[in-house]
Amino acid sequence: MSARPRTRAAGLVLSLLVPAATLVPATAEAAPADALDSVNTFIGTKDDGNTFPGASAPFGMTQVSPIGSHYAGWRYDDTAIRGFGHFFLSGAGCWEQGGLVSTLPTTGAVGPGAAFDTTKPATFDQKRYASPYTHDGEVGKPGYYKVRLTGYGGIDVETTATTRTGVERYNFAKPGDANVFVNVGQANDKEPVTASSIRVVDDRTVEGTVESQAFCGGKPYTTWFRTTFDKPFKSSGTWSPTGGTPGGKESSGGAGLRGAWLTFGGGPVTATTAISQVDANGPKVNLAAERVRPFDHVRADTQRTWRRELSTVDIKGGKSDDRTVFYTSLYHSLLQPLTGNDADGRYYGFDKKIHRAVGWTYYDFFSLWDTYRSQNQLLAMLRPDRAKDIAKSVLAIHDQGGWLPRWAYASQETNTMTGDPVTPFLVDLWRYGALSGNEVKAYQALLQNAREVPPAASPFQGRSGNPSYQKDGFVQYDPNFPKKGQDTDPNHGASATLEYALGDCSLSIMAAALGRKDDAKALAEKSRTYRTLWDASQNDRGFSGFFRPKVAGGGWFTPADKPYNPQSQDGFHEGTSWQYQWLTQQDVPGITKLMGGKDNVGKRLDDFFAYSDLVADPAKTVREKWVVGPYNYYNQFRYNPNNEPDLHAPWMYTLSGQPWKTSAVLRAAQTLFTNAPNGVTGNDDLGEMSAWYVFSALGIYPGAPGTGNFLLSAPRFSKSVIHLQNGRDVTIAAGGADGAKLQYVAGLRVGNGWWSSPSDKAYVSFEQLNRGVTLDFRLTTDAAQATWATGPGGAPASPCAG
Repeated sequence: MSARPRTRAAGLVLSLLVPAATLVPATAEAAPADALDSVNTFIGTKDDGNTFPGASAPFGMTQVSPIGSHYAGWRYDDTAIRGFGHFFLSGAGCWEQGGLVSTLPTTGAVGPGAAFDTTKPATFDQKRYASPYTHDGEVGKPGYYKVRLTGYGGIDVETTATTRTGVERYNFAKPGDANVFVNVGQANDKEPVTASSIRVVDDRTVEGTVESQAFCGGKPYTTWFRTTFDKPFKSSGTWSPTGGTPGGKESSGGAGLRGAWLTFGGGPVTATTAISQVDANGPKVNLAAERVRPFDHVRADTQRTWRRELSTVDIKGGKSDDRTVFYTSLYHSLLQPLTGNDADGRYYGFDKKIHRAVGWTYYDFFSLWDTYRSQNQLLAMLRPDRAKDIAKSVLAIHDQGGWLPRWAYASQETNTMTGDPVTPFLVDLWRYGALSGNEVKAYQALLQNAREVPPAASPFQGRSGNPSYQKDGFVQYDPNFPKKGQDTDPNHGASATLEYALGDCSLSIMAAALGRKDDAKALAEKSRTYRTLWDASQNDRGFSGFFRPKVAGGGWFTPADKPYNPQSQDGFHEGTSWQYQWLTQQDVPGITKLMGGKDNVGKRLDDFFAYSDLVADPAKTVREKWVVGPYNYYNQFRYNPNNEPDLHAPWMYTLSGQPWKTSAVLRAAQTLFTNAPNGVTGNDDLGEMSAWYVFSALGIYPGAPGTGNFLLSAPRFSKSVIHLQNGRDVTIAAGGADGAKLQYVAGLRVGNGWWSSPSDKAYVSFEQLNRGVTLDFRLTTDAAQATWATGPGGAPASPCAG
């Protein structure tokens, strides 16, 4: 959802020195290392990156990771581990997000007056029985996590996962009896558990339910689980809000402490847990299908899968930390959306009924406001078969719920964030071929979403600002507009207008391709109505004209106690007019005219990025001049690389005829991504920020939704090869590339096989990439030599200019 900036420690700052101007010579590169070994899952586990370090399969339903004091689960500077949960999101920004079915190995007697005193209910609070741990020897790799608990005599905990199961292995240093606590009444910090149950099935198995609240204040939902152990436990008991019951077989009820302890006769213990959101049979089906196997076998298979996924992109060049940042970003991009159907194909739909996915995978947990910008396109490029299932899943939500989602979580619409992200999301999937056979169906659903409003009885909010947008060309700003969930568009009317317009433009492209000429024309015209919010009388920092919210009836919004300020949050969601002025990439000529010409656009961009300071000291500038405070999107006038609204803004230089400046800004922004726990900018937002980094490091970026165009910039690595699913390769060569320097593109050759030719275009199409192509960049450290793609035709035409 939202992103949060942070200040890096001085030792992590990557020095960027601009040497004497020169063309960059090619250099020999060492053989690439194993992509899996290059991943560091601790990146993003500090300063609200909100990633998790534990184990997951790609797009897995189940994750196994430590729980600490942070609402996202665990942060690197937590001092204790409360348990190991079995459901997490990566990088989400709201409080309620998992840590369900928390397990923790312990030692010590359990009973009346014992070390774990069953007569005292607080004994079974995970905050109380949590164990300290050490980072020494801790391992965080794709599909594998290891940590040593220093409490309870010392316990080594290892976790791995399959798509639908999580597996833990506990090795106890202390001889004698050992316990495993299974806590169903608590989860991540600030994740309410409203009801739970647990039942001891036999001397190897427990099962139960957790009813928890969905993300961002959503409605409660139920998760079923079943945990089986590789050896029998010799005794057990359950606890409830009134205390523990030795020998108890079941505990169930509403909110409050609830769980079971299982006592083993020492030695290593392995637990395998499956979850389901369908019913009690779901975990049984998932355990049977994915098989209870030795820990090392599961780990080897999952890491083999991860190695195959990560090897989709091979990179050469860069230092070890550069490789780690890149492959960790790719890893984070491949965690979501989550597998939503059980192994038998059944899934719980948005109509509260059970459906079955036959021959395809149903996905859930869609953070569309974030992922429509980069992560969606990365998945569609790398794994088109998976993208087809994602598209099919979103259409299934429409079939069952009657409307398209915005932020789907556990088979419900949370109505989190604003605007219209599902339109560019689905249109790009269509553009990349993922809607083949479903184009008309998808278009009809998108057109309904673009022009109508869900009825009051629907849980979907949809484009709640459509009445004023369709009539007057803008979404009215009304902070008191009623909402069905966390957000609604009129609460942020100005930014919603801009997002509607971007979505309408993308849909017009699809309409034209489907032969809907009248729709295409009307949608393209509608995409230009963002201009109704341009207030030419507004002045700030020497610039005239800014977007300003309007209220119902068409009057300009003015605060009650002061003049309107373009740096204020009024009318904009997680940003200001300064950030949102660039969300106009569908109509660059239009925004250029409003701003008073290309020279003024360039000056605004320079001020926005503090460009002169950036060239002098990139790493310092991004940390001191850009948005750097935690969650500090408001009252700002500079670029915010920690949040989504202006992520594409560096490429506005390219679209306005100054592509060399795009390369400079990107190299500066990349210093915020480091091989450290705080090495992600803001919340990673289900892989969006990481996908942004992957594209920017490769030197390609999806420019305007629906166009299929990728804008080009100086690659960070000397050679990158994207292995497409169709067997073809996209090779990106940039001899002498050095991420520690500001470098610009001096020339480009585009070819296939033995043939190539010079190109003075700062873009390529998806079709070119999908056929297999080589992009051979010539780099320079002298901006004066970077005249490449600055002439007419250097930038792609705006799809909805007019």
